[in-house]
Amino acid sequence: MNKQVKMGILGLLLVIPSFLLLFLTVVIPIAVSFKESLTNKEGGMDLSNYKFLFTDKLMRSNIVFSLEVTVISVVIVLIVSYALAAYMRFNKGKLVKWIRNMYMIPMFIPSVIATYGLIQLLGNHGWVARWVLLFGGSGIPRLIFDMKGIIIANLWFNIPFTTMLLGSALAGIPDSVMESAKDVGAGKLRIFIRFIVPLTYKTLLVAVTFVFMGVIGSFTAPFLLGPNAPQMLGVSMEQIFGVFQEKEQASALAFFTFLLCSFMGYFYIRSMIKEEGARS
Repeated sequence: MNKQVKMGILGLLLVIPSFLLLFLTVVIPIAVSFKESLTNKEGGMDLSNYKFLFTDKLMRSNIVFSLEVTVISVVIVLIVSYALAAYMRFNKGKLVKWIRNMYMIPMFIPSVIATYGLIQLLGNHGWVARWVLLFGGSGIPRLIFDMKGIIIANLWFNIPFTTMLLGSALAGIPDSVMESAKDVGAGKLRIFIRFIVPLTYKTLLVAVTFVFMGVIGSFTAPFLLGPNAPQMLGVSMEQIFGVFQEKEQASALAFFTFLLCSFMGYFYIRSMIKEEGARS
């Protein structure tokens, strides 16, 4: 047995534990969920549970609401994170050091504690409202227990991680690239569009994929900060399964959520394959 074959067997043995873990924790639950989603109340197999998702008025509103929250959150997170990462990459000073020391803190605060903190801060009788009244204001508009509250929580949870991803990508851009572009008369906007964005495109796709999946399947913040109706898909799933005991409908909603996340994953993988194909 030559060395190349031995290395191949060793590599296979190293991959098998990860594959088995993925198979047991992801593939099998997805297959079971899909099978249950096709089971009707009479014990037969049909698409009635999926029909329910798109014909029931409340479920349609939950799906639309979840997609709206997810898209808005992804867009705002990317804009804010890209601005923070770019500012830290191309600037120096005390403010940059302060941002670098502070922006990672939300990642180490449990989501339940952070969510209750937002309630205490932004609620009708929270700290912000009290300070506004103290200085003669008439109160603050409603910021939580609706779509705005969920989006604010998503910003808190996702901006640090996304900033870290984009910051690492921006740090890999050599200063010589920007300096060469400036030497030929390129302005800041042109440098950003023609050089910085293409060089960080891969990381940007990774960030979009992770934020989308994290928001569309979130539960804690939507449950504590969201409205009673419409609801995010995670909260709606828990209500259908825990309150109404409709396991098959909950499975259909779970598998539908998985398909939404798979679409984002497919888009990312397809983009990477096309880029690698263009290079070769």
